[in-house]
Amino acid sequence: MALLELRNVSKIYHLGGEEIRALDDVSLDLDQGEFISIIGPSGSGKSTLMHILGCLDSPSHGTVNLNGIDISKTSASGLAKVRNRTIGFVFQFFNLLPKLSVVQNVELPMIYAGIGGRERRERAIRALELVELGHRLKSRPNQLSGGQQQRVAIARALVNDPKIILADEPTGNLDTHTGEVILNLFRRLAGQGRTVILVTHNPEIAAVTPRRIEIRNGRVAETVDLRLAGLQGAVVPAAAAGQ
Repeated sequence: MALLELRNVSKIYHLGGEEIRALDDVSLDLDQGEFISIIGPSGSGKSTLMHILGCLDSPSHGTVNLNGIDISKTSASGLAKVRNRTIGFVFQFFNLLPKLSVVQNVELPMIYAGIGGRERRERAIRALELVELGHRLKSRPNQLSGGQQQRVAIARALVNDPKIILADEPTGNLDTHTGEVILNLFRRLAGQGRTVILVTHNPEIAAVTPRRIEIRNGRVAETVDLRLAGLQGAVVPAAAAGQ
């Protein structure tokens, strides 16, 4: 069984009497340990798909099965629990709190999960060491480079040991070299068994993942899967990481 299964998922909005299908009958299987990209232009439906994959929204029709649990009709509070325990989010703009130190920013998801102070600090430090920022625990976000801030955001996404990392345009504000470092970090996390999903409009970013799903007009228009050819994702080229 796949870690995440979507079956005939549609998301329909009604605007001024008009029916808008942001997603239209999408079926997908995402496996544990996959490094995958979802690509599409603005308005294609990829953001709506990201919200459903991230348990930020529920489909109008169809089913979503996460780790053996049908979450299609889960309540808002239930979805919040699933997000906190199962999914780590990384965003283009980092979303770090400027008045908190690096380690305090990484601790935040564990506060919401009700984890005690000592364990929070220990887990936050381990996550920051994993992204090679164990020496910047007391720094504030404005004392870090863009790449370092994104690594803090990745550490924050990892502290609850999620099965899925969902990254929305994670290299969009980074230079070419730093973007390469971040993408290779995601590759390493997938190699450790986490499912890493990149959401992007950039085909060069999408090309670094072994599997690419293109969304157009709310439907899966094309899937490229190098695994079917017995290939592994190529080493991230420097030219692919910049936006």
